[in-house]
Amino acid sequence: MAVKENPRPGGRSARVQASVHKAVREQLAEMSRAEVTIPLIAARAGVTPSTIYRRWGDLQALLADVAVERLRPDMQPVDAGSGQADLQAWAEQYAEEMSSGPGREMIRDVLAAQAGANACKCCEYTRQQIVVIADRAKARGGAFPDVDLVMDQLVAPIMYRILFGDVPEASRVRDLVARVMNTAG
Repeated sequence: MAVKENPRPGGRSARVQASVHKAVREQLAEMSRAEVTIPLIAARAGVTPSTIYRRWGDLQALLADVAVERLRPDMQPVDAGSGQADLQAWAEQYAEEMSSGPGREMIRDVLAAQAGANACKCCEYTRQQIVVIADRAKARGGAFPDVDLVMDQLVAPIMYRILFGDVPEASRVRDLVARVMNTAG
């Protein structure tokens, strides 16, 4: 079941979502993922299990929804003085955060949900960060590669390594950044 969008911002629906999300984060901090259940989450959030099932459908969809919110960037990419330096700083931080234990758990939760909408949201969050870096570089008068090219040649290899290999080494991330920046015209 897909996560339903709020019919309106604020109101009871937003309060329920915030309370349930907070309960999930607290449960995950206190116990293993295998022990987390909808009845435990509902009790902590002060809602009935049926409220959670009606809104999210199942535990995996709820975990994915919480993970997407946790993966949403809460600040602009660091301004390191140039497009390449900005992209380098962002890519190193991205690789470190996504390859951490909590980062990997969130990625798994997002990908395990049956609906692909959450994965698309995460991709869009990442794309928006690259757009900020690109716009900043262009405003300085510098060249910057196409955003989709950065997604394909920098973000995708980092994410692939995180999903199917080890933590991408800083030197590997630097090489990827240098390679994609060499395509800037």
